[in-house]
Amino acid sequence: MCQDCKKPYYITTAIAYASGKPHIGNTYEIVLADSIARYKRAKGYDVFFQTGTDEHGQKIEEKAEAAGVTSQEFVDRSAGEIRRIWDLMNTSYDKFIRTTDKDHEAQVQKIFKKLYDQGDIYKGAYEGLYCTPCESFWTPSQLVDGKCPDCGREVQPAKEEAYFFRMSKYAPRLIEYINEHPEFIQPVSRKNEMMNNFLLPGLQDLCVSRTTFSWGIPVDFDPKHVTYVWLDALTNYITGIGYDCDGNHTDQFKKYWPADLHLIGKDIIRFHTIYWPIFLMALDLPLPKQVFGHPWLLQGDGKMSKSKGNVLYADTLVDFFGVDAVRYFVLHEMPFENDGVISWELMVERMNSDLANILGNLVNRTISMTNKYFGGVVADKSVTAPEDEDLKAVVLEAVKKADAKMDQLRVADAITEIFNIFRRSNKYIDETAPWVLAKDEEKKDRLSTVLYNLTEAITIGASLLESFMPETSAKILAQLNTAKRSLDELQTFGLYPSGNQVTDKPEILFARMDVKEVLEKAEALQAAQAAEAAKESGADAENAEEEDGIDLEPKAEITYDDFAKLQFQVGEIIKCEAVPKSKKLLCSQVKIGTKTRQIISGIKAHYTPEEMVGKKVMVVTNLKPAKLAGMLSEGMILCAEDAEGNLALMTPEKKMPAGAEIC
Repeated sequence: MCQDCKKPYYITTAIAYASGKPHIGNTYEIVLADSIARYKRAKGYDVFFQTGTDEHGQKIEEKAEAAGVTSQEFVDRSAGEIRRIWDLMNTSYDKFIRTTDKDHEAQVQKIFKKLYDQGDIYKGAYEGLYCTPCESFWTPSQLVDGKCPDCGREVQPAKEEAYFFRMSKYAPRLIEYINEHPEFIQPVSRKNEMMNNFLLPGLQDLCVSRTTFSWGIPVDFDPKHVTYVWLDALTNYITGIGYDCDGNHTDQFKKYWPADLHLIGKDIIRFHTIYWPIFLMALDLPLPKQVFGHPWLLQGDGKMSKSKGNVLYADTLVDFFGVDAVRYFVLHEMPFENDGVISWELMVERMNSDLANILGNLVNRTISMTNKYFGGVVADKSVTAPEDEDLKAVVLEAVKKADAKMDQLRVADAITEIFNIFRRSNKYIDETAPWVLAKDEEKKDRLSTVLYNLTEAITIGASLLESFMPETSAKILAQLNTAKRSLDELQTFGLYPSGNQVTDKPEILFARMDVKEVLEKAEALQAAQAAEAAKESGADAENAEEEDGIDLEPKAEITYDDFAKLQFQVGEIIKCEAVPKSKKLLCSQVKIGTKTRQIISGIKAHYTPEEMVGKKVMVVTNLKPAKLAGMLSEGMILCAEDAEGNLALMTPEKKMPAGAEIC
């Protein structure tokens, strides 16, 4: 098919925030997008795959200052590290955009002015009751007992100048669009969340500028303001392919917009399915065809902490397992809608069972038997048996099923279908017993046919595998002395050239690993990381030791009987999610004894939901249930707070079971 005849397909990832090195959960998204992009290319699409970095904001400005470098130097370094990881993972992106690119910045300024001129952006101010630790404004009706509804602290009247976007102007149009295009937001649960929690209750106008920091794209007609994150970051999807606010779009933009797929994490789906479509409507541009909010990849014990040294990075895992093994793991272990889990033990198990045994051993046995019995020549002698037809049926059906799963973005399920080819091939070896056939000269042609069928099945499976494990696919096909087939060719069984010769030196694709050795190395690595983290924070720790303690205003004395009324227990957080429409609340499911309670806590600024999962915490368990942000809270998780308002969960020093009494 000629390049100009191909149907265009534009896929993007969210641009990674350039505040530090991406962990394996961040890396999952780029690998997922790459597998989809590669598969679409294999289907004959003219694919454009864009990724990149989001490089503005207060957090980056503060990190750069702490590091003693300029903000530009800081993001140059961070963007370089992110790109290194993306390249390490063999991702085939076509463009890596940075929001500090001059052409992007120029277009953002034009977009801001255009939206201002047409009345969609207006100058106003945050005004209300301000919670300093939460950096949030509240109306009197939103307060709980006169205090911040997120953290319970005192609030003060405050006002800050800002520009706002009139979200409510476009909300009815967006609701209508989502109702008429059920495929727009996937999975469906994400669509329901956006409609019920945000759109239908009514949208608030969105702040699109800030004056409290300077590291951002200046509003050119009011330079004390910088463009706030979402109007800057989201527009990369159009500026990266040549959008021009004056209407002089590039041919590339005309060809690829609207995007076929925005692939993003579920935590930022609101910005991509509400803010972004409304911005596009205001710019009179068509909306992307689909936004997929993928789940998260969580560590097995639910905790990633630099201080503990257990944050998993892609390059670390590659050193242990290799690029394709890591790609296989993150893709295969991530369900379509629910969060996936990663652990050292599970990775070793997959390496040994799926990669070394099911796949690697199959390829090695087939090539070795072909060399042993026929000098490496693969020939179809057409001496068939009933098990041949079943093998062929399973292989061809797996091709169709994998294709259908990829159309639904069910990548993990597609990989399972491909590995069903390899599983069935291993079963076929057991059914036909080539070593037994080899003992009978009269069954030599049957043996040849069996090895041909195996080689053909592996070729089909390896061709399908290219989108997910490109290096492994290439190695298998090279050892079989054949080329990758197109998806159309995979509809037919029997295209491997009869009389072709496989390699006489088969390569071990994946070596089995000893889980004990891996865990020992992982523990040593974690200890080194923890020591490095402690070293980096050593100066802070020393200063902390020298600091004066914090004196609090004493409360009225209580008796022992008063204290005895409180019940404190150890709780284990088994699930945690952000509370919709709240900037600071997290909703935790906490196991206490044999029961689970729901507890709402104002700690979102200090812990992410994935950091909470797996933690053992101190809980007040006999507190009368109350509603926070419309959700029932059945207890209180206790924290310590320093003079700057930083919070730290109170956790047991030693291992304690959920439900243990704190006395």
